[in-house]
Amino acid sequence: MTDPPALLLAVDLLVRGDREVLQTIGRSLQVSLTAASIAFVLGAPCGGWLAVVRFPGRWAVLVMVNAALGLPPVVVGLVVYLTLSRAGPLGALDLLFTPLAMVLAQTMLALPIVVALVHRAATSLWSEYGDALTIDGASRRRAAAVVLAMMGPGLVTAFLAAFGRAIAEVGALLVVGGNIAGVTRTMTTAIALETSKGDLPRALAFGMILIALTIGVTGAAFLVGRLAERR
Repeated sequence: MTDPPALLLAVDLLVRGDREVLQTIGRSLQVSLTAASIAFVLGAPCGGWLAVVRFPGRWAVLVMVNAALGLPPVVVGLVVYLTLSRAGPLGALDLLFTPLAMVLAQTMLALPIVVALVHRAATSLWSEYGDALTIDGASRRRAAAVVLAMMGPGLVTAFLAAFGRAIAEVGALLVVGGNIAGVTRTMTTAIALETSKGDLPRALAFGMILIALTIGVTGAAFLVGRLAERR
């Protein structure tokens, strides 16, 4: 009798609620949501500020932000690794191969996305309402806050994009997390491991969840955009 197809075994793992699978899914969501939230809190004000304020070197900052969008994740992982290693400036904190190290790496990857998306949306709003805000006597800081408040759907899209970037990461997490079972193993790193071991059902189970999350995040971003167009 032949073994059941790997896809059916993967579905069975999810339906049965395999403990290791559920723990890995939960850890992935926790780390990615934390990183996306930090990136959003830091990046949204920066994006709004860059759209409203003009200062020497602003163009250089924008170039760096856009360049960071294409930075290889494994390079980000290497930078975080060197920073948190024993010989690094933060080595005394002993954070390497912990979930916090993974959060830091994912935050660094998601932050430029938030800044770039918010800057683009805020620039459009500023070109439309900037003169009115200036005439009303609003300071640049106040104007940036008003612009951010006006771009609600754009902020939601930026957060969803940050989460999507974080949840899909694998290279940086392997470097700084070590893919330790029960500690730093996430869905993406588990897929890499289980595939190399030949455990396709378990790899497919994680893959199915990631696909579902990707579709959900993309659908939510699309819906937010459509709702914004109707306003």
